[in-house]
Amino acid sequence: MFDLDLWREIFQSINMNRTRSLLSGFTVAFAILLFAILFGIANGLQNTFQEAFGTDANNSIIVYPGRTTKAHKGLQVGRRIQFKNEDREFLKEKYGDKVQFITSKVNKSVNASFKGEKNNYQLRGIYPEYMFIENNEIKEGRYINQNDLKHKTKVVVIGKKVEDELFFKETAIGKYINLSGIQYKVVGVFTDDEGDSEESIIYMPITTIQRVYGNNDLVDLLHLTYNPEMNSTEALAFGVSIEKSLKEKFDVARSDQRAIRIRNMAQGTQQVDMMTTSLSIIILVIGFGTLIAGIVGISNIMIFIVKERTKEIGIRKALGASPRSIVSIILLESIIITAIAGYVGLLVGVGVLELATPVLKDYFIKDPGVSNSLVAGATITLIVAGAIAGYLPAKKASQIKPIVALRND
Repeated sequence: MFDLDLWREIFQSINMNRTRSLLSGFTVAFAILLFAILFGIANGLQNTFQEAFGTDANNSIIVYPGRTTKAHKGLQVGRRIQFKNEDREFLKEKYGDKVQFITSKVNKSVNASFKGEKNNYQLRGIYPEYMFIENNEIKEGRYINQNDLKHKTKVVVIGKKVEDELFFKETAIGKYINLSGIQYKVVGVFTDDEGDSEESIIYMPITTIQRVYGNNDLVDLLHLTYNPEMNSTEALAFGVSIEKSLKEKFDVARSDQRAIRIRNMAQGTQQVDMMTTSLSIIILVIGFGTLIAGIVGISNIMIFIVKERTKEIGIRKALGASPRSIVSIILLESIIITAIAGYVGLLVGVGVLELATPVLKDYFIKDPGVSNSLVAGATITLIVAGAIAGYLPAKKASQIKPIVALRND
């Protein structure tokens, strides 16, 4: 039941002992402030690492063909490895559910024009799955689909920068763009958070680009994503297995490092995970060290407070106060000071991070921030520690006989 007199008494005590209350609060606020800043910086560094991958799938593997550097099975050195459409099907059939999405790619440089506006862009022939590998977002229209592949339709999907440079304020959807003398219908416009470099690309059905440029089934590379349930170790082993299978298919020596090259994002992901894990452990140790320092500070202050109020406790007992009420007053006072100071420390910490964000970007710390739940947990820990620290001496003091307490110096 809410006891107004009890709360009035607590706030009167805090007001009468402002210096003591401020010292107690400062200890808590400073601990939460440092805790928030440290974890905010750690989160900022993690954001920087994640941004290095952009929105591209971080479970991707790119397979590049090259030239052999070693003779194998009677085949000469310097033989060029050439991927074909069948190699995509080969990997799909061999690895099944281990492959999430897979596409072959053909890259060309083209001169694009529309109503007198011209520029050079990269043209990529792809499968529809590439949208999920590159994580493009459709701004208008649609992406390449299976019907486009089947009928080898002359359609393209262009980046937003291409639309801005060639079409200005006009919508590109439904218009025809000239690519090196051939007209293609624009069916979609995409955006990419990696910026102009990715938005300066034009996508076309791979079957169309193969028919127009060479009338063959040759491809430049293979790009796939593996099952996201794989951990980094499994993903790295999967990449090695793909390399081994393709080397066997193309009669390449196992020790030949240039004939077939694998770029496995799992390697970078593993390194980033190790770095962020190490960083998190370091910050956690420092953060908890700060909290422990705060807990020790609160404990010492609470012990001093109880000792200082021994005579007051004796008077209360002489007037009929129960031990429980005496303990409650001290504990509630401690909890109120700790909670208010913790919240102030959190606000100051978040404010410091907000003000420092532009400066921290120069040190590769992007969008530093800390979750409220984490700091709330730290504050609760301090409150509980303060309550425990105050409870033991308060409990002991409440059991002292009034006459003994009144004689205390």
